Amino acid sequence: MAFVVVPIGALFVGVAWSDVGALLTSDSARAALWLSLRTSASATVLCVLIGVPMAMVLARGTFRGRGLLRAAVLLPLVLPPVVSGIALLTAFGRRGLLGGSLSALGIQVSFSTTAVVLAQAFVALPFLVLSLEGALILIGRRYTDTAATLGASPTTALLRVTLPAVWPALATGLVLAFARALGEFGATITFAGSLAGVTRTLPLEIYLQRETDPQAAVALALLLVAVAAAVIGVALRRGPGR
Repeated sequence: MAFVVVPIGALFVGVAWSDVGALLTSDSARAALWLSLRTSASATVLCVLIGVPMAMVLARGTFRGRGLLRAAVLLPLVLPPVVSGIALLTAFGRRGLLGGSLSALGIQVSFSTTAVVLAQAFVALPFLVLSLEGALILIGRRYTDTAATLGASPTTALLRVTLPAVWPALATGLVLAFARALGEFGATITFAGSLAGVTRTLPLEIYLQRETDPQAAVALALLLVAVAAAVIGVALRRGPGR
């Protein structure tokens, strides 16, 4: 308990409370916070678009290679974030596997706000997929099959039966994915850089302020702790038995 509480408590003790207001309302702090919230929300939406079909395939598919697909989905959980950033840069950078073709079309991905969203979604996706896959396995196919016998189309069954049945797990996955995206640092700075107002999210701003204004870094760290605590509170309220 103390191992967790003492470092967090040290932030509250170490911050200059008389200067917190000015530090948190500076232009750079507000820009970093707003960018973090926007990109994290966008990354969470991207996780839904990719993760929901992927979770359904993993939970209900019987094809060969399903284990390999699950391992690929889980890989960002164990990869160092900087490795994730290098992988994204190798794929979407100007000279990357896909980046060259995109650049020829006038689409710049790396070192842009889009790169921030992709980096955040890449590391956050497993949290949503794991939460949703477990719930889908638990409920099985009985509700979907019943809806089909009553004449519901696959899309109708998904939207009106399956997703409502797994909504608590989906909501938890959304919150966890958002929290992971909000705290992302290594993949972001590697793939997107640290451009003020463009790619400099709150974790990057904290890192930079640590070198020039330690008090500002502590104040911003407290802000991120507060946001993370709020997100965790929502996740707990959505937990089992709620």
